[in-house]
Amino acid sequence: MKEIRIVMVDDHGLFRESLGRLLESTTNFRIVGRCGGASAAIELLSRTQADVVLLDYDLGEETALPLLRELRRRWKDLRILMVTAGMSDKVTLQAMESGALGVFLKHDDPDHLVTAIERVFAGEVWLDEKTLQSLLGGRQSRNESIERARPLTVRQSQVLRGILDGLANKEIAWKLKTSETSVKGVIQELFRKAGVRTRSQLVRIAIEKHSADWLEPGPS
Repeated sequence: MKEIRIVMVDDHGLFRESLGRLLESTTNFRIVGRCGGASAAIELLSRTQADVVLLDYDLGEETALPLLRELRRRWKDLRILMVTAGMSDKVTLQAMESGALGVFLKHDDPDHLVTAIERVFAGEVWLDEKTLQSLLGGRQSRNESIERARPLTVRQSQVLRGILDGLANKEIAWKLKTSETSVKGVIQELFRKAGVRTRSQLVRIAIEKHSADWLEPGPS
């Protein structure tokens, strides 16, 4: 597997060091930089080639959202995973809209972080089950009175559920007993239906605007 170059942005130095040592014990991970704030992160990434940024939401007196937007503006191929003690549903959706590919909670199993980094590096979306259920539950309670519109086909709904579960295209194809090419075609249909171009944008739209109808299959 290709080496994944990681930059860590977290204002807690001890956490950066301990997590860095843990991640570097994984053979294909290399920590290429650590810093504690927005300006230091931009300066670091300006002189360091990185694939994935692990970004804490709470950076002392500032939040990470402005930095997240700036990183996506400057380095469009950079993959960003929020690694945080916690974020509200609203902030999680804002982070996804701003370009983060996922959220990992610091108290979760470190082995899951390895998987999350690999998925985000591959361009997939990572949301742990608790965060996903919180987002879906919140949107469903607010959308109970909204009339259903533009339902998905059974296959579109199945593929969307796979994306929300953090599965790669190959895993979705295996689960649905179809080809990876077919899955990619359905994802493009979902992109067109949502008016988006990336998985993270699709996840945000599905949760924020269509949890009442898109997450249950319509006619095939």
